[in-house]
Amino acid sequence: MSLIAFFSENHDALITVLVLSLSIFLFIRNTIVPELTGLLTVAIFIVTGVLTPQKALSGFGSPSLITLMGLFSISSALVKSGSLDRVRELLASESIKTSKRFITLLAFVVAPISGIVPNTPLVASLLPLVEGWCIKRNIAPSKVLLPLSFAVLLGGTITLLGSSVNLLVSDISEQLGYGSLELFSVTAIGVPVWLIGTTYLVLVSDKLLPDRGFSNPLSNNINLNNYCTEVTIPQDSKLVGQSLRNSRLQRRFDVDVIQLQRNGKTILPPLADRKIEPDDRLLIRVTRSDLLRLEQERTILLAEKMGSYKNNIFINSSEGTKTFESLLPAGSTLAGASLRELRFRQRYNATVLALRRGQQTIQERLGQCILRAGDVLLVQAPLDSIRGLQSSNDLLVLDQVEDDLPVLRKKPIAIAIALFMIILPSITNIPLVGSVLLAVIAMVIFGCLRPSEIKRSIRLDVLLLLGSLSSFSVAIQSSGLADLIVVHLKFLLDGLPIYFALLVIFLFTVFITQFISNAASVALILPVAIQFASTLEIAPNAIILLVLFAASQSYLTPMGYQTNLMVYGPGRYKFLDIAKYGLGLTIIMSVFIPLLIILNFK
Repeated sequence: MSLIAFFSENHDALITVLVLSLSIFLFIRNTIVPELTGLLTVAIFIVTGVLTPQKALSGFGSPSLITLMGLFSISSALVKSGSLDRVRELLASESIKTSKRFITLLAFVVAPISGIVPNTPLVASLLPLVEGWCIKRNIAPSKVLLPLSFAVLLGGTITLLGSSVNLLVSDISEQLGYGSLELFSVTAIGVPVWLIGTTYLVLVSDKLLPDRGFSNPLSNNINLNNYCTEVTIPQDSKLVGQSLRNSRLQRRFDVDVIQLQRNGKTILPPLADRKIEPDDRLLIRVTRSDLLRLEQERTILLAEKMGSYKNNIFINSSEGTKTFESLLPAGSTLAGASLRELRFRQRYNATVLALRRGQQTIQERLGQCILRAGDVLLVQAPLDSIRGLQSSNDLLVLDQVEDDLPVLRKKPIAIAIALFMIILPSITNIPLVGSVLLAVIAMVIFGCLRPSEIKRSIRLDVLLLLGSLSSFSVAIQSSGLADLIVVHLKFLLDGLPIYFALLVIFLFTVFITQFISNAASVALILPVAIQFASTLEIAPNAIILLVLFAASQSYLTPMGYQTNLMVYGPGRYKFLDIAKYGLGLTIIMSVFIPLLIILNFK
């Protein structure tokens, strides 16, 4: 049957193609956030009658999604109870003096943990420690931060719990009639992948990882990450009457003045010979330590704090107030708006002192600057507000805030509950979702987790995306589109040895994953790819795992996975640095994973 005849007789298939094309376009362009694209797809499928509401929304009630909700709470309890303290001690050990030894520790100690603890909170909790180690050893963060991200990605395929994509694959597999995956269904392939991948990370790190240094190559202080902020010159400042060239701003603190505002007028560089006057507003680039010292000496006043004075909501620098760094992760609802529009100070009871965006210089005034994913904010807030920020999905607190782990004494209990959660479905017939829910309840009962923290720990954006993407696979399958694609693409695999046939499917999935999210690529490709199982005379589970591992190859772009974005700014990486280090790993995985699939299923 020709394509024209097929689509003229099957309007559901035509609508499905149009909707999926629109979704791919929106995923690539990032016009709206991914979870809204998923919800739009669900809405169109329901309105056009391609899917009934029950089928279109079935993903939101799936055991995999409930399991993921529970895992967010479990990981929050583990981090807050100090269960990762031993790992932190190992990373800070005096015996680890070279980047290669440090990467080895990341690869063979941290990576396996990500098979249980979701990788985003794991990286967030370790990032300040890794940066501190780099400064202490005078080693550029760019030499170790990317291996941290890649290591947790590799470890995330050791068990089903390691990644939200793993759980989505399990859910789609059940929808297609092949049953859900077990906790250790991926382990036979995941362990060799982890060992091969982490060996690569260690061996090529010296040659392929760039040395981007620190933001100021003349010093080795951890605070030398340059921020952009806006300051006001007070009447009694020592800078009044001095030119910028001769002022202590540049002679002693090496502050870069980007812009000067005087009497409502903006003055652009060159500014070196301009004399400073009271009430001048300067847009400057400065390190964290210098900024705080200049403020303490009343050489300058932070413009954001001036606004706080006027509104009577100034956060006093008392004993209970701390200054810390926080990152806007991918999917943060704060991205796309300015601090002023967000009413950040009133919303979080915290003041943003400055902003850092990789190596880019911010030209706008701080309150008017549009926030982006990957931005690092220098924030000052009371401890109670910091606790609220740590529970938020919109900001990741990067600095370790002492005295903010109120349940340290519960560490052994939290670890025991997590182990119980893993062992229970392995030795009984209790499903994984039941084990995870029991573990969440146990964490609350034994005081490792407060009930209010369960809601705050859940990533709603992830749940909305994964729940809506299930409709992709249902529509492709029920509309007959999957069968049509298989018929017309079958010639590509006809006559090929099974290894090369699997390699074609693997590479195609890897390619698609670079342009849309790995969850979306799984939802689009798996219903089609699994149809080739009978043609290739291999078990359907082999194709399922092939697509799962292919969609996990997020080693080529900073947007490939959230942990890549988390280390991108602090490591001062350039865009192609990711591809340079990850291309070899992607090629190795492409060669070995189809072979491992064949060895396990033939």
